Parts: sequence; C-alpha cells; structure tokens
Amino acid sequence: GKGIVNSISLKEGEEKFKEQARKVLQYGAAVVVMAFDEQGQADTFERKIAICERAYRILTQEVGFPPQDIIFDPNVFAVATGIEEHNNYAVDFIRATRWIKEHLPLAKVSGGISNISFAFRGNNRVREAMHAAFLYHAIKAGLDMGIVNAGQLEVYEEIPPDLLERVEDVLLNRRPDATERLLAFAEQIKEQGKSTTREEAWRQGTVEERLKHALIKGITEYIETDVEEARQKYGKPLAVIEGPLMAGMRVVGDLFGTGKMFLPQVVKSARVMKKAVAYLIPFIEAEKARSAAPHTAGKVLLATVKGDVHDIGKNIVGIVLSCNNFQVIDLGVMVPAEKILQVAQEEKVDIIGLSGLITPSLDEMVHVAQEMERLGFTVPLLIGGATTSRVHTAVKIAPHYSGPTIHVLDASRSVTVVSNLMTPELRERFTAEITTTYRQIREGYRRRQEARAYLSLEEARANRPQFDWGKVPITAPHRPGITVLPDYPLEKIREYIDWTPFFLAWELAGKYPQIFQ
Repeated sequence: GKGIVNSISLKEGEEKFKEQARKVLQYGAAVVVMAFDEQGQADTFERKIAICERAYRILTQEVGFPPQDIIFDPNVFAVATGIEEHNNYAVDFIRATRWIKEHLPLAKVSGGISNISFAFRGNNRVREAMHAAFLYHAIKAGLDMGIVNAGQLEVYEEIPPDLLERVEDVLLNRRPDATERLLAFAEQIKEQGKSTTREEAWRQGTVEERLKHALIKGITEYIETDVEEARQKYGKPLAVIEGPLMAGMRVVGDLFGTGKMFLPQVVKSARVMKKAVAYLIPFIEAEKARSAAPHTAGKVLLATVKGDVHDIGKNIVGIVLSCNNFQVIDLGVMVPAEKILQVAQEEKVDIIGLSGLITPSLDEMVHVAQEMERLGFTVPLLIGGATTSRVHTAVKIAPHYSGPTIHVLDASRSVTVVSNLMTPELRERFTAEITTTYRQIREGYRRRQEARAYLSLEEARANRPQFDWGKVPITAPHRPGITVLPDYPLEKIREYIDWTPFFLAWELAGKYPQIFQ
C-alpha cells in the first residue's frame, strides 16, 4: 500500500509548502492538500478552486509530484447554522469537487463529511440524513473519499421524503427559509410527535419566566415589551441584563452544552439577546451621561492563534459576548502572539481569549501564556477550541502564567465565565476555585505519571512476545460465520463488560477492575 500524509497547505507560504511536499515525495507517499493559503481557509467556491489550482501547479510543475498522489480537501463546513454566510457552504464544496475533477487531471478529492451537520449535534437522525444526502451529491460530483462515522450514515433512498426534502433544501441552498424549516422538522423528530403549535400560555408567567422562554425559543415578538417591564421592575437597565437576561442565556448554554439545543437555535437566542440589549442601550447611555463613573461590561480580545485558521467557535463566542454588552475585539485567525499582546496592551482589554482547533495550536497557546508572564500581564486568559481541554489547560498552560487561566468548554459557557471574572464580588472566589481545581488536576496527573514504570526501548524490544505457531494448537470454530445467541443471560454477559470507558467519562483515571484496588 501507499501511505497518505495528512496534511500540507499553503497557509505558511509557498516555500514551506514545497519543502513539505518534497519530503513527502521523498518517502513515496500521497498527500492531502488542504484548501488553505496565507489569507486563511477557503470558504467560497472561488477561493477553493483558486487555492487548489495554485497548489496543483506548484506540486506538479515545480516539485514534480505525481498528480495521482494529490488529494485535495476543499473544506467541508457546517451549514444550517443560522448565519446567512454559511448557507452555500455545501454547494461550494460540491461545485469545487466537480471543478477539481474536470480541471486538475488525476487529482483526488476528500472531505470531512460529518462537519456538514455539526449544527445538529445531538439529533442523530437528522445528522445521518445530512451525511447520506451530502455524500450522494458530492460523489456524483466526483468525491473520491470521505471521512465519516459509518454509524451515522443513513441509506440515501431510505431517508423519509419529508426529511430528505428539508435536508436537501439546506444542503443545496434551494430556499431562504431552509434552515428554519429543517430546524422545525428536527424539533418534531426530537419531540416525537409533540404539537409544534406555539402555545401562548407562557405569556401568563412572570417577566423573568417570559424572558427566559423567549431566549430559549428564539422569540423576538414580545421582547421589547417584556424588557421594558423588567426595566421598570429592576430600576436599572444593567440590572435587567445581569439578572433575567443573563439567567436565560445560562439556561441556553446548559441546554446547548448537553446537546439539547442546536447551533442555529443558539444563534436565534443570541439574536433575541441582542435585540433586548439594543433596547436597553439608550437607557444605559443615559445613565452613563448622568454618572461620573460610567459602568462598562468589559472589553474582551479574541483570536485564533498562529498556525490555525479555524474560527467558527470563536465567532460564536464573539456574538454571544457582544449580545451580553461586552465589547469584543476580534483579531481573526492565524494571529501571532506578538500581535495579540500588542493589541491587548493598546486597547487595555480586561480578558484575552485564545481559540484553536488543530493540535499544534496547543503549543502556540502555551507560548502566548509564557509571553504574557514575561511581559507582566495580569488579565485573565481564556482557552477554548475543539482540541483544548480542562486537563491540558491545567497541566500545560496554567503553570506558565500567574494570572487566571481558565478553560471554557464551549461558546455557551463564555458569558458565565466572563461575567464571573468581571464582577468584583464574584471574581476572587471564582478564580480561587479554578486555581484549586487546576492544582488538583495537576497533582493527579503527576501521580499518574510517576506511577508508570517505563522500560527502555531495548528492554521493551527484548520483552516482546515470542510465538512458535508450529507448536500452538489453533482450534477451528464449531460453526464459521456469525452465531446469534438469543436470550443469553445478562449475568454471564456482565462478566465480560469493560467498565473503563465509564470511569473515564467521569474523569476517574484507572482501568477496570484495578481502579477499585
């Protein structure tokens, strides 16, 4: 077989790209080429084909790379996010695939299929249908290979017609309300037949209950009326934001974090929040004009670190924070540490947030933390992104910075974390709890590392298993193929269950049954 290197791109310029390609060629491997360049990831049809054509020309004409060993990945992005600019992502990928197959001879095309349905995580039925339909159209356009969970893949022809229609409306961007229609249908599936008729009984609740309901359901119809009622009740407009509106967004965050709300629903909630805040801003400004010391929610700097071009999560964090009256300075993607810290000093930001999706971003985050310590920063440092974790933040990043360093699980948690850090009476206790928790995580990690007795490479090789297959009796099965044992006693099956993943899910390190010893 032939190895495949995943992956190289033009994001660091042509010379680095050619250097990596020559090394891959030296080892006789094929290569995945991501549709990134110095300006970032390609998210439109025009950018995708321009980058792929440029990379193909460099590889075949300057490096001498066999065209049949080039595998382009034109970037699969999530659709139905509630953000209009994302509506054509699937169409652009399919068009780019067709163009590559027609204009770049022998090159192959791959893609991360499951990315397309990320907005509907938690609803496997919709995700499976989206994967199947997207694959169907992409393969017709020339897709050669795809990365997809086979367990989340429906047979295209077996997708119910009503679901397929709505899924393809979204994937092919056939109508402006495609996201709303699929979202409503997904809710019907989730509720298993519950009536989708909006009940107006919620209007009879307290103003706090009505605001929470509007935020969760994304209803803007009554928001200004309810916000005005809350302003009259609470006396100060900022108290409405920090009270019932923040409480509602915390519920939204919890629901999204547990997969009970989808990304487009969170975006709708953010729009409700934004409208509520917009109504209150004139009152807040009037209070500022009357006050000698005007209150501000805080200034947050966000950036995807150097070497990383992924920004969907960061952008959502920015939307949510902006809707909660925080001033957000978004530096974009591929931002070096020097620029992050320079802007942070110039703008006198209250918090710095770093985002990253790929593994090398973790090292860059460590570098930023080290630079913050060297330059005497004291502002909180927030860490987020798919490859980040609380353990990595506690073990690898926090020790390099004496200021608060906090991992934020996802966009929905950002408001709570930032609010705690910006509220004087909450900040000290909140950061102390984080510091204590992270210290315990580091100590547990250290103990686990010390408990491991590693052999040298020579000892490990000398200790390898020795087999003499000529002397080992190999018994043939009584019956080849699959044997079905109906009604097999659970008591006997239980003896073979490995509970290790269960304990890992609860962050209890150790293997079963040794964990009890």
